[in-house]
Parts: sequence; C-alpha cells; structure tokens
Amino acid sequence: MPGPKELDPSSSPRALLGAELRHRREDKGLSQEELGLPLFVSGSFIGQLESGTRRMQVDQAQKLDEILKADGFFVRNCAALKKSKYPDHFAEAAEAEAVAKTIKEYAPQLIPGLLQPEAYARAVFRAYQPTAVEDVINDLLAARLERTQLLDDPTTPLVWAVLDEAVLRRVVGGPGVMAEVLRHIVNLAQEHRIIVQVLPFRAGAHAALNGALKLMSFTDAPNLAYLEVLGTGHLEDDPATVTRYELSYDLVTANALSPELSLALIESVAEDYAHEAQQR
Repeated sequence: MPGPKELDPSSSPRALLGAELRHRREDKGLSQEELGLPLFVSGSFIGQLESGTRRMQVDQAQKLDEILKADGFFVRNCAALKKSKYPDHFAEAAEAEAVAKTIKEYAPQLIPGLLQPEAYARAVFRAYQPTAVEDVINDLLAARLERTQLLDDPTTPLVWAVLDEAVLRRVVGGPGVMAEVLRHIVNLAQEHRIIVQVLPFRAGAHAALNGALKLMSFTDAPNLAYLEVLGTGHLEDDPATVTRYELSYDLVTANALSPELSLALIESVAEDYAHEAQQR
C-alpha cells in the first residue's frame, strides 16, 4: 500500500500545518487515532488535518502544541488559516473543495457555485444582500469566480451535478442571465468537463428532499459531506453519516433523467429563456 501523499509545505498554510503535524506525530510514535483521543476527534480527522483537507482550529492548535511539544508552532501558524475570502460557514468547505478528487452535488434551488458565470452569481449575491455596498458584492463575486477556476483543469476534479428542475425554472437575474448560465452548463457537459443530470418534478418525493448536498472525495483522506441551509453550513466527516448521504445522492441520481435527456431539457429551457429575453 502506498504511503500518505507528500505535501508541499509552501503551497498553503494548511499544507504547512499538515506536513508539520504529520512529522511531529510520527516523531512521537503516535497513530492518528492516538493523537485524536485527547482532542476528542477521530483519527480520520487528524488525517484530514495532515492532508490539508480540514482547517485547524485555535483550540486544537493549542492542544497539539502541548501534546507534541511544538513550542507554539501550531498556534502561531493557525492564525493564517483564519483569513479567508469566503463566508465563515463555507470557508472550510471551499478549502476542501479545492483539493478534492471528486465533487458530487445535488442542487435543489440554485445553480451550484462552481457552475455559475458572473451575471448569475452577481444576481444571487445581490438577492442575499440587497442593501450591501457594491464593493462587498464585488468581493463575494471575485471569490466565487476564483472557485470556478477549478474547472480550468481538463480532468480534475470530476464534477457531477444533479439539478432539481426547480433550478432551471427559477428565474435568477432575468431570462437573459438564465439563458447564459444554462448554455454554460451545456457547454461544460458537451466538452466532457462535468456530468449533469436533472431531477424532474415528476420524480416526486426523493431521498434529498431536505436540501442541498455536496459530497467530496480525496486522494489521501476520508470522504466529506457538506450541507448548507440559510446563512450556515456544516462539514460532516463521520464515515457512517457520510455513507448515508452518499446513498441519498445515489438514489437521487437513480431518479434523475439520463445525462443525454438532461442536456436536451436544459438546452430547451435555455432556448425558451433566450426567446423571452429577445422579446423584451
């Protein structure tokens, strides 16, 4: 079995902390499970810290400095992790997304962030914060568009999105914006960059009625699930819970249209929006 992936400590603060944590843990002869016990976290969580897929919290850094005799190293460097261009509830999920091998997402209301072009994303942020000054919206937009650069790589990560039909029918930013975003998704799928399916209204009740779901897998860390509701989100790493969410996603895909029929529907709806925009 191959050993854990070597991290480049210069690539990010998380990689620096992860590489140092792994080095000091192994130097002390501790397993991930043994180190996790006094922190009240699982061994898999320690592995996620070491691989850079999870964000170290200050209280954890303090405990690690104590256990590993690190002379304040983790606390000093943990401060860099608190700086993020993303909202607090999404920052850790965005960092995990950036190193994920696969990203699978069920979207019940909106186009997933990774697939949003500028006009659609701007309309979403303005709806969230109708009284915000333009600089705030522009900062949020810049961070969103930076995330979409993950798709610039032709193969990694594998992105598989299931869109509820409501996502296609909810007019965000007007018909012209909707035509643009749906054609963008069609282009990504036709270029074999993403897999997309539509869950039609006629599917009725399904396994993800409670809301949005994002699943992420990694080369050298356990899978994660991210669930988001109004103004907050939760990153889940418990293996049994993640497995249950993975089953929910599989059941949703089983009830969705095939990729071919999904693209035909998306293209048809995009044409309707384009025609509506021309009539205005």
